[in-house]
Amino acid sequence: MSLLEGKIAIVTGAGSGIGRASAVRFAREGAHVVVADVRLAKAQETVDLIGNDAVVAQVDVGNAAQIEAMVQVAVDTYGGLDVLFNNAATTRLGTAVELSASDWDMIWRTNVSSVFFGAKYAVPVMASRGGGTIVSTASVSGLSADAGQVAYAATKAAVINLTRALAVDHAGQGIRANCLCPGMTATPSLLHALKADDHLRTVGSAAPPLRRLAEPEEMAAAAVWLASSESSYVNGETLVVDGGLTAQTHFSQIGSQPR
Repeated sequence: MSLLEGKIAIVTGAGSGIGRASAVRFAREGAHVVVADVRLAKAQETVDLIGNDAVVAQVDVGNAAQIEAMVQVAVDTYGGLDVLFNNAATTRLGTAVELSASDWDMIWRTNVSSVFFGAKYAVPVMASRGGGTIVSTASVSGLSADAGQVAYAATKAAVINLTRALAVDHAGQGIRANCLCPGMTATPSLLHALKADDHLRTVGSAAPPLRRLAEPEEMAAAAVWLASSESSYVNGETLVVDGGLTAQTHFSQIGSQPR
């Protein structure tokens, strides 16, 4: 049997990258998928890749009313909700001095408030069906800081602890909550950035011990596992999928040098 056979799932940020790969993989594992993205055309492209087991929801995930409507799409179309994958996120470069207050608020709303809103409206629906799973995309940047990414680092750390809080609060309703911490993944936005920066491209690919970027499909595989009954005793956890990036220190190359 497929891992998500007959389940009803929402994937946010599903118009590209990890979100698209996950929506496609969820459907392949037997789920009915609500493909949610603020970019309607991109969401429709993902639905077209999946076929009959998917439907579009155009959603600004930082807007509570639109998240509520997104959950209702799952209920109206498929009869309920079993899996919510909070994947949508954004960032702007800048230190605390450089970043504008409006950008800080926007990033916080998109990356963190979206997870809160998702739980607010998804939990009652899941509980009415006997339970469900919430998976949220955090980042290795939520475990360690990167220069010029003050808002991204702060929000992704918040997603990790918000996930723990959801896991504690809703386990009694049969709902598990876990988060995924990807390393550098070959999404369209990252590939665009790497193409424009030779140094970043060289360092980024060489940084993990596996010496390559992750593919979005590798993150999708981890998300499917967290969403499925295969991880039934995993709750409140942070699954790091980074090719070993955070397993090393910046002195990790010393032992590999010729003596």
